[in-house]
Amino acid sequence: RAVAIAVDVDDDLETRLVDLAQPELGHLYVGALLGRDRDPRPVEHLRRALLVLRELAPLQHADPTVLRQMRRPANIEWVYRTLEKMRKRMPTLALRTTFIIGYPGETEKEFQYLLDFIEEIRFDKVGAFLFSFEPGTSSEVLGDPVPDQVKQERWERLMARQQPISLERNQSLVGKTLDVLIEGQGDGLSMGRTYRDAPEIDGLAILEGEHPSGQLIPMRVTDALAYDLHGIAESEWSSFISSNSLNRINIEQDGD
Repeated sequence: RAVAIAVDVDDDLETRLVDLAQPELGHLYVGALLGRDRDPRPVEHLRRALLVLRELAPLQHADPTVLRQMRRPANIEWVYRTLEKMRKRMPTLALRTTFIIGYPGETEKEFQYLLDFIEEIRFDKVGAFLFSFEPGTSSEVLGDPVPDQVKQERWERLMARQQPISLERNQSLVGKTLDVLIEGQGDGLSMGRTYRDAPEIDGLAILEGEHPSGQLIPMRVTDALAYDLHGIAESEWSSFISSNSLNRINIEQDGD
């Protein structure tokens, strides 16, 4: 059974996460918000409880000057240290984040800082949004000075920088087995998502065969694209290997 629970980050987070760490829940997907200097003990509790964690870190930017303009924490070195600790403690951790492109006053140098940050951290998933002026918000006084064409060009550069990183991260999963929550099927295939994928945002896990929606199917990953994973149900893996081996032998014999 897959359970999705939203937990706000507050002073009681550690206690609440421990309370949620009940074995009968099966797979617990937790989006934890990184935004301030925090004790990483809740992450350690999750690791000890053997929960599956998908870490959501809505950083919005990486350049300290832009972050201060956004009135967000600007201690980017803390982010580096925290993410490094988390990955060491949980090697299967999937990190995703979102960024705002073209925030008022964002310079080319500050945007380049963001690109370098993405290259260094190597997030599994990245979403990016163009800044949109909205009256009544804290950024209203800053206006909307970055031209739309500059925002779009920067967005394209950011996604082009992230795409090979996402491909690399996905390709590292080939040969591994991941649980897939089935959400639909058709034409002999099933579509779903793993613990690494946010619903209606990230890519898909695509399995051979049509499996019932709502089931959690262990999938052996056979191929990976930048956004999607392809695979075979673990229960069908042995027959798949045997069939491929037989086909390979027949091809070799035909060649002789």
